[in-house]
Amino acid sequence: MLFRTSAKSILLCAVSVAALVSGAQAADIIKPVESAGFNWSGVYVGFGLGAGANVHELGSDFAPISLNGIGGEGVYGEATVGYDYMVSPRFLLGGLLDAHVGNIETTLDAGGFNASIQETYGFDAGLRAGYLLTPNTLGYVLGGYSWQKYKLDTNAGFGFDWSQSGYFLGAGLETAVSSNWTIKTEYRYTRFGTKDDLLSEAGLNVPDGALNLDTSRHTFQVAAAYRFGAQNGGAAAFEAPTYNWTGFYIGGSGGAGASVHQIDVPPFGDLKANGLGGEGVFGELNVGYDHDFGSWVAGVMVDARYSGMTSKLDLGGGSINLDTDYGFDVLGRVGKKVSESTLAYVLGGYSWQHFDLNASAPVGDLLKWGSSGFSVGGGLETALSNNVTVGLEYRYSQFAKKDFSSEIGAPDDFLTSTPSFHTVRIGAKYKFN
Repeated sequence: MLFRTSAKSILLCAVSVAALVSGAQAADIIKPVESAGFNWSGVYVGFGLGAGANVHELGSDFAPISLNGIGGEGVYGEATVGYDYMVSPRFLLGGLLDAHVGNIETTLDAGGFNASIQETYGFDAGLRAGYLLTPNTLGYVLGGYSWQKYKLDTNAGFGFDWSQSGYFLGAGLETAVSSNWTIKTEYRYTRFGTKDDLLSEAGLNVPDGALNLDTSRHTFQVAAAYRFGAQNGGAAAFEAPTYNWTGFYIGGSGGAGASVHQIDVPPFGDLKANGLGGEGVFGELNVGYDHDFGSWVAGVMVDARYSGMTSKLDLGGGSINLDTDYGFDVLGRVGKKVSESTLAYVLGGYSWQHFDLNASAPVGDLLKWGSSGFSVGGGLETALSNNVTVGLEYRYSQFAKKDFSSEIGAPDDFLTSTPSFHTVRIGAKYKFN
């Protein structure tokens, strides 16, 4: 439901890597940057667009039952200010402060009753450590404190808001596109502390711990930054590898993400819930071919993955799990060189995913099925040598609706689920020629 009402926004985030590059080129921002001519030390300001999903785990101190989880998805915008310092010719340390607003949201429609839980605004304050992969491309990790405001809205005259705080961890790639401008792709995992007084904040006379809320979030953003004084030159004294993007390659990646299942039960007041959420990590192998057209690169890729993204209902003595276990993609991509060794690209194509609904022993598997769909996304990729590249990539995947009605002896469309994924992967490729 959320995807259907904001598909253009999510697709915009998926392709915004190339959009920022193309827009910068149109404005004559992208110009050749000398190998040792970019100064990474100093103050910067920036802005970005992102997409992602969250997972709410519900539990209680008074019952051995928990649900992980209730999922939501959406987009957001962010403004950043930060400072970096080169502690050696290739190592960087820095601090940052971000503020963001967005609509990552869980929704429920049932018989004329509408409700939503939305992330409205928040901020992050953290540190990052980076390593120059080339003189103009930085790989980094980051982490710190996160604060988020939430709002419950209904059409029944009832609603309230609350806040949660926690920590975030992440990784990114950032590359210079002019004497002062950089663009970056970045993934963050955010984990908020347990909220055990949500019901009392809602005005209910219940003890703390009657309902515990634990929230995690997976987000990806594309951002541009203006670095003051970057044109003054830096300490990098090594050369970027000479890289020809044409050729066949094999690769592998590891990633993390969240799934959101939109549940539709028309007989129950046309009930629609977006949705049932899950999260986890995955591994992926890929093969592909790229062709270098000069300033642009185009190619095709096939990948296969095994995933641990799971939704879990814990019943104390057992559990019911919805696993997204394995799948594959057939994708095409188009990229713009921001330098001879760094590529910003978008991708899209066919995706297939296997799902497994199962219970703990002795029950085992309850239902297995496969679903076709599509993926769109984008990322940054940079060369470490004449044959090896590393990259950071985001994908939004939407799969076909699954009708469970026949499995429970009900009429068609009695109970259906439509899954979507937000995933990020860090990978490496070896090109043969």
